[in-house]
Amino acid sequence: MHIAKKGLRVLGIAESFSSGDQSVLAGLVMRKDLRIDGFSFENTTIGGMDATGAVISLYLSLRRQDINVIMISGCVISWFNIIDPVRVKKATERPVIIVTYEDSEGIEMDIARHFPGDDERLSRYKALGERIPVTLPTGHTIFIRPYGISEDDAATLCSALTMDGKIPEPLRVARLCARAVMQYLGQAD
Repeated sequence: MHIAKKGLRVLGIAESFSSGDQSVLAGLVMRKDLRIDGFSFENTTIGGMDATGAVISLYLSLRRQDINVIMISGCVISWFNIIDPVRVKKATERPVIIVTYEDSEGIEMDIARHFPGDDERLSRYKALGERIPVTLPTGHTIFIRPYGISEDDAATLCSALTMDGKIPEPLRVARLCARAVMQYLGQAD
């Protein structure tokens, strides 16, 4: 993969969360030159364990071989529905970059409180590993977990795709799309 290539395509995935039992994942294919090149949507269960399958399904539904990397806004979505980025990478044969926006001590205690005895959920969370801080050209700091791509290449790509603030464009636009779908369905907060 050539990070500098203008035609590099990123599948940005973000969610819109509601107080119901489902959330919407939006997948947006965006070229590095910021041209939008496709959309797809999936649902995840609030508090479930189906987020990984939903991400894989979203990717497969696009039927695209030209996607170079998958970028996901967070790996703990839909009220503790944990995405397994290693499984996503293996199933899609694409590198994965998880992006989060705030420093944190972790959520082990929250998982234990809301899901007592759920060792699988806690184990999935712990398997995610440490996050790497990246200071963007905008001056903001994000935190990444790269899988199948070097830390430097993941940081460079996130920096190149962030125009303002701290959210890379594929994730910012995917979040807007997910929110619009939730509003259309009458489920948005």
